Amino acid sequence: METNSCISCQKTKALLECGACHTHVCKYCAHIMPADSFSFLEKIPADLSHSIYCAPCFNAKVSDELESYNQIMERTKDVQIYLSNQGKETRLIKRLEKPFNVKDCLDHNETMMRLAFFAAKANFNTLVDVKIISEKVRDGAYQTLKWSGSAVPVNMSGRHVVKDRSIWQNPN
Repeated sequence: METNSCISCQKTKALLECGACHTHVCKYCAHIMPADSFSFLEKIPADLSHSIYCAPCFNAKVSDELESYNQIMERTKDVQIYLSNQGKETRLIKRLEKPFNVKDCLDHNETMMRLAFFAAKANFNTLVDVKIISEKVRDGAYQTLKWSGSAVPVNMSGRHVVKDRSIWQNPN
């Protein structure tokens, strides 16, 4: 009979298995990642798609990627967003880049966050001409909404912002 010993602490009751190297690891030594750890990435790499990692695999493959992902998420909070109906504020901004597109999101806020995440990942600080559209999806008697959106990423400095008193109540 095979004994499952932990790769880190050598305990004999290692019930979990590392997703990357398929070695046995106990629950105290395992790094368990939530299912939505890298959910905002367009395509999740195979090394990051597992939920359980041993310590060597986590340190070699996941820790650096998780740290850079969290830094991008922090920059996402600082992305300025101008909707498509705010043309008065954004008329002086050049739109040189191709727009980002997002499809099949669960709600309005997730769609905005995904667009902002793509902008932060590409080192942009502003999204202009943001259009978010909902679509009704019926499954028998049950109805939900699928959200999609598009936005043009730009780098905007303070000189591009229009200082008009008539729009101070809604600057963003």
